[in-house]
Amino acid sequence: MRRNLFPLKSYQTVAALCVGAIGLWAYSAKPLVDPSELPDENRFTKVVLTEKLNEPLEMAILPDERVLFVERHGAVRLYLPTTNQTKTIATIPVSTKYKDKEGHETEAEDGLLGVNIDPDFEKNHWVYLYYSPAGDEPKNILTRYELRGDELVLSSKKILLEVGTQREQCCHTGGSIDWDRDGNLYLSTGDNTSPRATLYAPIDERPDRSPWDAQKSSANTNDLRGKILRIHPEADGTYTIPDGNLFPKGTPKTRPEIYTMGHRNPYRISVDKHNGYVYWGDVGPDAGADSAGVGPTAEDEYNQAKKPGYFGWPYFVGENKAYNDLDFTTGKSGAKFDPAHPVNDSPNNTGLHDLPPAQPALISYTAAETKKFPIMGTGGRSAMAGPTYYKDDFKNAKRPFPDYYNGKVFMYEWMRDMILAVSFDGKGDMTKQERFLPKMSFSHPIDMAFGPNGDLYILEYGTGWFLKNDDSRLVRIEYNAGNRKPSIQVTANQKAGAVPLKVNLSSAGTKDSDGDALTYQWKIFNKANSQPTVLNEPNPTFTFQKPGQYKAILTVTDSHGLKDSREVDIMAGNQPPQVVFDVMKGNKSFYFPNQAIAYQVKVTDKEDGSLANGRISAKQVLVRATYQEEANAQNTSEAGHKFSEATYLSTGQTLMEKSDCKACHFMDKKSVGPAFAEVAKRYKSDANAVASLSNKIIKGGGGSWGDAIMTAHPQLALPEAGEIVKYILTLSDKKVASPSLPTQGTYTPKGNEKNNLILQASYKDKGANGLPAQAAEQVLILRNPLVAVGTSNSQSKGITLFKMGTQPYPLVIVMATDTYVKFDNLDLTGIKAMEFAVAIPKAQLIAVGGRIEIRIDSPTGPLLGQTAELLPNESKDPADIFKTTIANVSIKPTASQHDLYFVFKNEKAKGPLFVPVTVQFIQ
Repeated sequence: MRRNLFPLKSYQTVAALCVGAIGLWAYSAKPLVDPSELPDENRFTKVVLTEKLNEPLEMAILPDERVLFVERHGAVRLYLPTTNQTKTIATIPVSTKYKDKEGHETEAEDGLLGVNIDPDFEKNHWVYLYYSPAGDEPKNILTRYELRGDELVLSSKKILLEVGTQREQCCHTGGSIDWDRDGNLYLSTGDNTSPRATLYAPIDERPDRSPWDAQKSSANTNDLRGKILRIHPEADGTYTIPDGNLFPKGTPKTRPEIYTMGHRNPYRISVDKHNGYVYWGDVGPDAGADSAGVGPTAEDEYNQAKKPGYFGWPYFVGENKAYNDLDFTTGKSGAKFDPAHPVNDSPNNTGLHDLPPAQPALISYTAAETKKFPIMGTGGRSAMAGPTYYKDDFKNAKRPFPDYYNGKVFMYEWMRDMILAVSFDGKGDMTKQERFLPKMSFSHPIDMAFGPNGDLYILEYGTGWFLKNDDSRLVRIEYNAGNRKPSIQVTANQKAGAVPLKVNLSSAGTKDSDGDALTYQWKIFNKANSQPTVLNEPNPTFTFQKPGQYKAILTVTDSHGLKDSREVDIMAGNQPPQVVFDVMKGNKSFYFPNQAIAYQVKVTDKEDGSLANGRISAKQVLVRATYQEEANAQNTSEAGHKFSEATYLSTGQTLMEKSDCKACHFMDKKSVGPAFAEVAKRYKSDANAVASLSNKIIKGGGGSWGDAIMTAHPQLALPEAGEIVKYILTLSDKKVASPSLPTQGTYTPKGNEKNNLILQASYKDKGANGLPAQAAEQVLILRNPLVAVGTSNSQSKGITLFKMGTQPYPLVIVMATDTYVKFDNLDLTGIKAMEFAVAIPKAQLIAVGGRIEIRIDSPTGPLLGQTAELLPNESKDPADIFKTTIANVSIKPTASQHDLYFVFKNEKAKGPLFVPVTVQFIQ
């Protein structure tokens, strides 16, 4: 029986992927953004100002480009551009913990949450902080301080506003501060409601269950939580209510401070200073799937308020998708809530019974791919809103952003490390979304703001929750509208060797994005001698006569005098060893389970000797055999590439690295969730662990580790979640290094192995002439004979590749006749037949079928064999539509390595042919 290498275990999943692929293919034919209109990404530079911060949350850019930012545990910090230093100027006593059900203290989201400066800061020097004060009284307060020079004057404190909270079982703080052009202050507050009783709407009305009922806060017109508040601070430390809030002053059972309500956790807000529109991201609940009689799949939201309103939580999510009125006492499901006439009849409500109509989200998305907003991708969710850029605000700025971004709102995704630039028309209606700097990496951006010089400042929280992260930093994005530095590439044909060592230095690949003429200068230093040798040419040759460690530095200067440098290290005096891993006979591209592979390792070193003459002992040579999935292994043609053993990741570890797991978990220490090592220890002997934990990863859940909630990951297929769990469970095992194999012998691959076989040999020499030791290794990668067609890493023609979520490799959809997929340098020695698994779904893909030709050396090269005509699957049953057709082809005997082409044919076709899923190479 054919083993299933392809990780999609159900035909329904294949169906979803293929249908989605065709939809995405059609969608991508009409791009929202013309790439030619976008400013060159290489004009933007990311400058790190300070790093290794301790949970930074919000910042304010001062008129002199100092940056004031706060850390959750109470530190108020100031970045000084004149010295490039950051210092703590005050520490505010704050509450950062809550008590769980057993009364144990656990890290909460409370603390020092928000900061901003007064619009008249240059005159009054006022700074506003929003925080959870230390002490027994559960509340958050909005305060004002004076910043005198670099000192925050603590004695100047004024409390403007108090928001009563509950600190038991809790979370969802909001805490973002911004201003409009009229000097009104906006403050976001979270629903202050525990999500740990349900993944859907927290509307638990049972006695003493107020902490689990968001109707007490978000849907309560007489409560300040779950809101965006709008007030006008006064000079004496009080505030007044501006006209135009949601409820007129004096309305019974309402708070006049409320501008918008019905929010879960509006963690970062932004007010457009030109038109007064308010933007925010609302971090949504955790349900991974729709639940009949309960409610919809969880979504995060980006929202826009042109005027005051109610935005739905906890009765609606996204585009007003309604929850059911669930009775938590009986478990019975009531009717769905009505967005046109929402009603709050909770006993925990102190406000109005009838609420304003619910407003739909501007952008909403689930953890899985969202068809309406495919730009959002998949993964964890934490929506946040940033500033609107207007070029008129930066007429005298040093580095204004390009006019292209005029009027665009910058929104960002904390979990997915992505930034969007969103466009609107003259009426404020959204017209398009696009990625901003998609090639630039960020580590959980948590705040952003434009500075007076036109630069975009970004505060990065870092990888892990509740931790001082090494990758937590304050950065500045600078735009260069003028001349750009040359982009330099340097290489050396050899970086180490015995003397005399002749080295060809190369600047190939160096370019100037502005097309300027370039001049080149190499300086070669011996690290023990400061006098350099200077070579004024792009690609010189230099011979090193004396042993030593050298540095070759290339400086490239454009015609305007702008320059940049790169360097390469050269070690002369110790020849690196040579390692060869040779398969003695048989196929050198594939292994076949349970069939022994005869091999020999050869090692030679100019100074140490060789294995053959006995001067190098076999004990000094490391020989290993490991397995790695196709998506992470190099092609056979790349054998010899230097790998470290840590490169060989299991399927589960690879999937984990691609997911958002590390946002809430670490290997050996607690974050929001438990350490993976603790999970492994707890479930090591549980025979049902893989099934139960896989289900929990996909659907979400809580209760096993205190109050921590596992966010749903519906974008993962069950087999993928299973692989992640299997990897986690291995962490309980005591790690024992596998013994080295002999330098000559046989190795028999496992009979049930699905992945590629990695054969590795390495040797480290003894050093010479006082220079450090050199190491060398060779890696030979033998493919599993069952190959996913989408793993081709070579040039193909006329196909659509579609990859969804964390699938390790894409599906191939053949769109027309005379197209092909190419695999480079495959050894066909001993291969007698190939077996194709092909999906031909007529009902969904409108596939017409065809045949597959097997050719070598070119698409029109020698024909080794071809399938019979592959006919469409006429079934309309969802369970059968994507069942694969199996086609076995005998091929002409062919020795040695060739480029292999699968050529797809149907001369009468005018649309998609089929989806070739796998091919099995048979001896």
